[in-house]
Amino acid sequence: MANFKQPESNPRTEQKEIVSKRCGLRHTIFSVNGDKYTGEWLNDMKHGKGTQVWKKGAMYDGEWKFGKQDGCGTYSVLPPGSTDYTKKYSGEWKSGKKHGNGKYFYNDVSAYEGEWSEDQRNGSGRMYFENGDIYEGEWMHDQMHGQGFIQFSNGNCYDGNWKDGKRNGDGKFFYTDRGVLYEGFWVDGMAKCGTMTEFRRDEASAPSTPFPKLLLKDPERSLREAKAAIMDNERC
Repeated sequence: MANFKQPESNPRTEQKEIVSKRCGLRHTIFSVNGDKYTGEWLNDMKHGKGTQVWKKGAMYDGEWKFGKQDGCGTYSVLPPGSTDYTKKYSGEWKSGKKHGNGKYFYNDVSAYEGEWSEDQRNGSGRMYFENGDIYEGEWMHDQMHGQGFIQFSNGNCYDGNWKDGKRNGDGKFFYTDRGVLYEGFWVDGMAKCGTMTEFRRDEASAPSTPFPKLLLKDPERSLREAKAAIMDNERC
């Protein structure tokens, strides 16, 4: 039987391969597709601090780790017909995705600042909506979820629980324009059972009519029973 001898490794060849890999700080390196990168490298991968400019009209300036945005950095885009980049996100990254604390600009008036996970709003954060509403509270999977407070542009506000972007659970809605406070239970953004009382009625721009006298013998018990029935129905 013939014996085949394994080729011996050539230390000089291996050394040349190591030397040929980009490591440390380099000048601008252009890709065949028109992209360019200026910054630090490690074993032929972007690693450290550097600036990547994509031909499609985007730029990232910040920290890298093994070829991906990782650490603190800013992502900007180049609007059509403009020569100045517009900042879209500034904050923390992990493995090429927004992760940690950061601020994202949707447009000139709409922005989110807070916690991110896997490119989605997750954790605590504040959202400035284009219509003037401001939400501050908990997020999950890019939706308002958990405990949160929203101030509407008309002055009204809601403080309570959220689920998948909708008011869900116990919460208070302040109708400041009418001088009314609703406190109760919500399901999919709709009030199901609760109480309405006067709230700073003398400051309201369009105060509501006086409330009729409550004739229930035990209103608290009625609310508890109504809430229990709604929750049982939701479980079905």
